Amino acid sequence: MTKREFLAASAGAGFALVKARSAFAQQAAAAAPRTAAKIPSRTAKTTKLFKSPPGFPNGIAVTPEGLWIAQQKESGAAAVNYHVPEPKDLSEAAWLVDWNGKLLKTVTTPSRNTSGLAVGGGYVWMCANALPEGIFQVDMNSKLISHRQIPLGPADNGGGCHGAFWHEGKLWIASLRLRGILRVDPATWEPEFFIPFYAVEGRPRYHGIAWDDGTIWLVTGNDSHNYAEGRAGLVRYEAATGKVLETADFAPGSCDPHGLAMHDGALVSCDAGIHPGWPPNDSPTSGWVFKIELV
Repeated sequence: MTKREFLAASAGAGFALVKARSAFAQQAAAAAPRTAAKIPSRTAKTTKLFKSPPGFPNGIAVTPEGLWIAQQKESGAAAVNYHVPEPKDLSEAAWLVDWNGKLLKTVTTPSRNTSGLAVGGGYVWMCANALPEGIFQVDMNSKLISHRQIPLGPADNGGGCHGAFWHEGKLWIASLRLRGILRVDPATWEPEFFIPFYAVEGRPRYHGIAWDDGTIWLVTGNDSHNYAEGRAGLVRYEAATGKVLETADFAPGSCDPHGLAMHDGALVSCDAGIHPGWPPNDSPTSGWVFKIELV
């Protein structure tokens, strides 16, 4: 080997060694565990406002006219499971009340086991959590305009819904089957954006959602057998990215949150009085609409 060939070979080996060390360093950096930023957490306290019309209130929406409340009924197997009488009329109402609880208007809908409500575009959007499931679009004269399943699933059964809200011409849906919050164009029914549910430890249940100045609040809860065992909470997301911004734990003795909405800069909710795994009306604030304060 000539001197020139030896120098060239040495330079090549050195360059290869540098590349290898660089690659190993990059792999080690990638493999090294990253410390996740701790998500801030607060405490949520509740204050009763007024009782809803008689029944199980399981969804709310705020409009300039007042507060809309979705009626939930249990029928068939659900009525047996919850030990409540079979309703004579299966239709479920959307009630408009003022902020003293006075009934202003009733819209009748064919929704079943309603667990979410949005109001916008001149319509009430009732979200079913039992067959035939889907979203019922009803006008202010109780006329059914459409009944469509949550997108990205079987055409005849897109799964149940546990919350909804209307914002700037779009419908946001808390989809149980997808386990996330889905934004839908209400005209084309095309899905546009999706935020996966954040896995809060010990709280696999998710319920109402609400818009809050570019962020979205979601109700969470644990699997429990009665009010005393219940542990409800909140998760707040950045709406544009789905990033989790903070969580909250409800203080002991709080109302049991189901629906969720914003009014005058504060969250409001409703205590349905019917809760999976609990005896009917086990919560001491069953049927109440209440305000949520974060501290």
